[in-house]
Amino acid sequence: MQDRVREFVLASLTEMQYDVSEVTGDTDLGPAGLDLESLALAELSVQVEDEFGIKFDLDEMETTALMTLDEFTADVVKRIAASTTAAAATATAGSPA
Repeated sequence: MQDRVREFVLASLTEMQYDVSEVTGDTDLGPAGLDLESLALAELSVQVEDEFGIKFDLDEMETTALMTLDEFTADVVKRIAASTTAAAATATAGSPA
């Protein structure tokens, strides 16, 4: 799943006109790497939210800027798993016994 998320993130960044040709898993999203501004981070987050059905809080953008690509994709995978688990628990709780 992390590979799928990574491919999606790189494709999204390419669409946003970022050069990802030399990006590795250790590349920072923020100033030390891709240098994504807060607006670009917000746009990327919205695209990831829409694609994978997860949510980011606005106050998380600063933390996201400090992540590497691998850290960000791992975080997204963790959120997907948590979202899936929560949805399954809700469905189970709502079903008749």
